[in-house]
Amino acid sequence: MKTALLLVNLGSPDSPATSDVRAYLNEFLMDERVIDLPKFWRTLLVKGIISPLRAPKSASKYARIWTDEGAPLIKITENLTKLISRKSGFPAYYCMRYANPTPNAVLRKISEELPDLDTLVMIPLYPHYAMSSYETAVEHVKSAYSDGNYPFKLITVPPFYNHPTYLNALAESIRPFLVDPYDHLLFTYHGVPVRHILKGDITGTHCYRVKDCCSVSSPAHEFCYRHHVKETTEKVAEILDIPVDKFSFSFQSRLGSDKWLQPYTAERFKNFPAEGVKKLVVVSPAFVADCLETIEELDDEGKELFLKNGGVEFRRVPCLNVSDLWVDTILRLVEEALQSVFVKK
Repeated sequence: MKTALLLVNLGSPDSPATSDVRAYLNEFLMDERVIDLPKFWRTLLVKGIISPLRAPKSASKYARIWTDEGAPLIKITENLTKLISRKSGFPAYYCMRYANPTPNAVLRKISEELPDLDTLVMIPLYPHYAMSSYETAVEHVKSAYSDGNYPFKLITVPPFYNHPTYLNALAESIRPFLVDPYDHLLFTYHGVPVRHILKGDITGTHCYRVKDCCSVSSPAHEFCYRHHVKETTEKVAEILDIPVDKFSFSFQSRLGSDKWLQPYTAERFKNFPAEGVKKLVVVSPAFVADCLETIEELDDEGKELFLKNGGVEFRRVPCLNVSDLWVDTILRLVEEALQSVFVKK
């Protein structure tokens, strides 16, 4: 079976220029799985208010993290793709949910370069299921695949938030940062509106309706982002043997005034020192490649907020990026996805 791999990540603007950032924000925020309002109101909000106001500020932030090789997230994904291809022996490609390279362009390239391809394995680089991350990326690629009427099969790696190899890779990336004394380990995840959790509840009766819903077994957990991040946090803490009072999780990157998942990371940074947490270790498992939300939002803004309010030491664990254990994790996920195809046959 001739097989190839397709890694899918979030994306970055083509440059830190305000015009490119505005175009990126427009595409990102006009996604109905990100801002789930009727199109008229979404267009008015995004193109009339949010994008014009945020683009210049976001452009200055992107400029601070931009490298000679371009956007960190894009370059890391490119390097990861090369490593995976080299180690697996499979041709490997990557595309982005927003901006470039687009799924349409990459699928055409795959079809041209591999005319005898039998199976393409899509690997969404999102450990946890959320409609505004994993779901939108998968559906975007599937739409491009359908439009192209390609002869090869497309199979998808499912969310891997509780997969042992991922949990081990994440735990081992954190371990060196716990050697020196620390007061608390904070797992910070990208936030989502509470209404997204309610929309994803396939039972319609569980999420935010049952006490301690994320800990009570339910079919709703299959698509519950909050349950997924809770599982990741607790299982990694268990691997690292961290006492329950020395770790917690929170949510960052809010947009708008709606109710989002809590606690908010920025508020935790502000309040930790008064609670006796002076030495803080921070990890961001929702992101597998360092990007604006980790480099600028955590390393710069988050660290400054923590230290300003009395913190003494702020240590952030880099994302998995191109680590050996992360590469091994992806190869294991691909192997299992291909095995599932044979089982079905």
